[in-house]
Formats: sequence, C-alpha cells, structure tokens
Amino acid sequence: MTKYKLGEICEIVSGSTPKTGIAEYWGGELKWITPAEISEDSYIITDSVRKLTELGIKKTGLTPLPKGTVILSSRAPIGKVAIAGCEMYCNQGFKNLICTKKINNRYLYWFLKGNTAYLNSLGRGATFKEISKQIVSGIEINVPDMNQQMQAVENLEKVWRIIQLRKQELQKGDELIKARFVEMFGDPVVNEKGWMTKPLLDMGQCKNGMNFHYDDKGIEINCLGVGDFKNLSVIDNTEELPTVSLNEMPSEEYLLKDDDIVFVRSNGNKALVGRSLAVYPGDVPTTFSGFCIRYRKYDNEIIVPYLLRVLKTDSMRVKMAGRGANIQNLNQQILGTLVIPVPPIELQEQFANFVKQVDKSKVAIQAALDKSQLLFDSLMQKYFG
Repeated sequence: MTKYKLGEICEIVSGSTPKTGIAEYWGGELKWITPAEISEDSYIITDSVRKLTELGIKKTGLTPLPKGTVILSSRAPIGKVAIAGCEMYCNQGFKNLICTKKINNRYLYWFLKGNTAYLNSLGRGATFKEISKQIVSGIEINVPDMNQQMQAVENLEKVWRIIQLRKQELQKGDELIKARFVEMFGDPVVNEKGWMTKPLLDMGQCKNGMNFHYDDKGIEINCLGVGDFKNLSVIDNTEELPTVSLNEMPSEEYLLKDDDIVFVRSNGNKALVGRSLAVYPGDVPTTFSGFCIRYRKYDNEIIVPYLLRVLKTDSMRVKMAGRGANIQNLNQQILGTLVIPVPPIELQEQFANFVKQVDKSKVAIQAALDKSQLLFDSLMQKYFG
C-alpha cells in the first residue's frame, strides 16, 4: 500500500457560473450541476436541474468533467460527493477529481464519503468555509493495489445497496400513513370534509424549553434537543437521549410527560422549524432545550396520534413556517393561529391503530437498517481508518 497526495494521482478541476442574465447561455442540453443537487445518498449522477448552451460554455470557458469524475463540493457545504455518470459541467462550488490509473474513482468516492468531518475541518474563510484546490491536492490517501481497491468497493457497495433498500422501505411506510390520513380526513387546512374545528391552543398549552448554562453541575438529566428529532415521529425511550448538567431539578413544567408533542422552535435551517414528535418518557425525568416548544393536550375530543399527523402535513407545516432573516423561529403566537379539524374520536382511533401497525413493521426495518449501518461503518473504518 502506497500513500499519495490527491494532487499526485488526480487532476483537480473546478467550474463557474455563466451570467444568469444572458438567456442565450441557458436552456441548452449540456448538464451543469450545483452542490444543492447532490444529496447524502448521491452516487452516480447523470442529469442536472439546469442546462447550458454551447455558447454559455464557450463564453464562460468551462472545462468539461469526463464521465467517471469524482465530484466533491468545496463550499456550501463542504464534502458532498458523487460520480459523474456522463460528461457534465459544474459551478464554482466544487473541486472535482479526475482519477489517473493509480486509483479507482469508486474507491476514491468512498474514501471521501468517509472523511466528511475531516474535509470540513480543512475549510478556510471568514464568511463561509471553503477548501481550495491546494488543500484538496494535499490530502493524503493510502492506495492499495487495484485488486484490493475493487474488493473494498464491492464489499462497501453490497452493504450500501442494502441500506438504501431499508431506507426506501421506511419511506414507503411513511407514505402509506400519509395516504391513509388524506383518505380518511382530507387536507387539514382546507378541511374539505367539513369536520368541526378548534384552535390548537384551545385544546392544550405550550411551554418554551429551558436555556442551560455550561457551568451548571450537580444533576444529570436526559434532554430532548433539535438534533434528536431527525425524521422521527415518536420517542418512547428517553433514556437514550443526551444528558445535560443542571444545578437543580427542573420544575414540573419543564419535565416532559407521556403524550406531549414537542416542536423545533428555532433553527438556522428553515425546513426544520415546526418539525414535531410525540414523547413517552414514562418515569424517566426528561427535559427539553430552549430551541424547542412543548405542547400538552388537555382536550379529550382529540388524540395525540391523530393530532401529530395533522401537524406533520405539508399544508400545516407551511402555516408554521418560521419567521426571521437568519435564524428561523416558531413561536406560540404562530401556533395560536393553527386551527385543527376534530373528526369523531372513533375515526381518530381507527387511524391511530393503523399507524400503530405500520410503526411495528417500521421498527423491524429500522433494526435491520441499524445493523447494516454498523456493518458499513466497520468496513469504512477497516478500509480508510
């Protein structure tokens, strides 16, 4: 195994953006990508949202990325990776790697995927972090012979495909629940079925979370924070949540109870604001951070599994869209504007039972996904350290 710098085994190229005000540069057939088009699960990409004309390419002096180029975002954000499945072009947000015969492009792809945190640590800049061509050129990688590279790629991709399948199965479960909700209740904002309605805050009350001090100490308590929401709908084992240190036990209003719904109140990512889940801490003392809002229902004409799905619908999330220029915020005043359809309790319970059955299968799928992810992580550690 030989150690190389990426600049020794790859040609590193970037891109740029043609003038957007010149219509003749845009709307052609030449693919041109931006970092926003690459997701966490991107691998081989063969298309782009926007396309350029030959004139746009010529006037901008863009260099084509050959099929097989490893595409690496170098800013906003750093570390998104994909492989060009055909010739394409890109904007200035990339430092792309055209591999020589010494390294397989798929092996390099997985190396970069496994080093996102390291790549971000190399970022420089006051306004936003970026990794330069010089920085990327200096990154070191251990390169085994080609047979070993291909064996590593084969093993990683086999497990990765299983992970993608499990994720798709989970998504299908979520889509099934959404479809059943619409079938039974319609759009909660439009309320085309004419259900009785009640303002959200007439059926319960809100409380903003606690603001902690880093020098507090004495009591360790589990705490629900924004980072714990992920794509979850329910958390029923709060012992697995992170802990915080406090000088004293929080008052009762700051302790979560079964059937509480918690919202993301504040975040730099607007898409996360308004995200919600139900918690069931049982006897485990659990608090919630200042970036969250707790909602506690006291109306018996509505049940939490139904209410939670109302709050998760796209139309209701739009009404909860956060306010603020930089940090987006949801507040109790906004929640006070939400009007909730209240169908007969029997229908709500019927829907809740359906969700419970789907969630059972999702638990098994999630367990299989977690197992596959552990195997994948161990392989990444084995091959790339």
